[in-house]
Amino acid sequence: MFLPSRIIEEKLRSFLKEDLGQGDITTHLLIPEKVIVQAEIIAKETGVAAGIEEALILLEGLGIKAKPLVKDGQKIAKGKVLIKIEGNAKNVLALERTVLNLLARMSGIATFTNRIVRKIRKAGYKTVIACTRKTAPGLEYFDKKAVLLGGGDTHRLHLDDMVLIKDNHIAIVGNVKEAVKLAKKQASFSKKIEVEVSDVNEAIEAAKAGADIIMLDNFTPEKVKDAINRLKRENLRDKVLIEASGGINEKNIVNFAAAGVDIISLGALTHSAKALDISLEIRKVAK
Repeated sequence: MFLPSRIIEEKLRSFLKEDLGQGDITTHLLIPEKVIVQAEIIAKETGVAAGIEEALILLEGLGIKAKPLVKDGQKIAKGKVLIKIEGNAKNVLALERTVLNLLARMSGIATFTNRIVRKIRKAGYKTVIACTRKTAPGLEYFDKKAVLLGGGDTHRLHLDDMVLIKDNHIAIVGNVKEAVKLAKKQASFSKKIEVEVSDVNEAIEAAKAGADIIMLDNFTPEKVKDAINRLKRENLRDKVLIEASGGINEKNIVNFAAAGVDIISLGALTHSAKALDISLEIRKVAK
């Protein structure tokens, strides 16, 4: 994922503006204008670093010198210094929470994603682990990037990425076959068509209609196996990618991989990942 730094900076400044309100009243009352501090941003838990690039853009945008000691996607140990900074104390304190919140959230998502991916690889499967669009409003870019840094797949970044026919679309159109037919007739050649199905018969119908990807929604591992075996018997399995989603967690995910799916998507990667504990500590004060 890539956005020009100026665009990222605009997003980050909006976060900072939201936190500042009319200004940091505590710092204004206590800290003189020209105090310079040296500080460190430190990981207080083991995990995977994410948000380093964004932290540097925000810090340097307010005139704070920042020296990263780790890279995005790098595994980090408890106590590891992530970034060393130096600058005006007022600016450092004003930025502190916004920078830490972003680093903590992104690193937490990357860490959780990496743990899931490693679990699947350790079990011997190459199944793609993807997130969903269950991201926090305004944070989609950062949440999705964190998944990528953790070794996962972003799935759709936006609604215009691909055609994804879900249950509500089918409820309105009438049936899977007609929905896929309409999509294939009008969609650009560049857009894949995925269909969310609720049972094996719909999976067969979607494959026969020409879907590129079939999402087995809220299937058990046993029902996933049944669907895949049915697709094989119909000589359709090799024509589609199979994604499992819904009801999947860290405890049962290997069972879904073992069932033979190509992709497993989890909303939990972004909506339930625990933020990594990260702090900022002042190390030196020059008045």
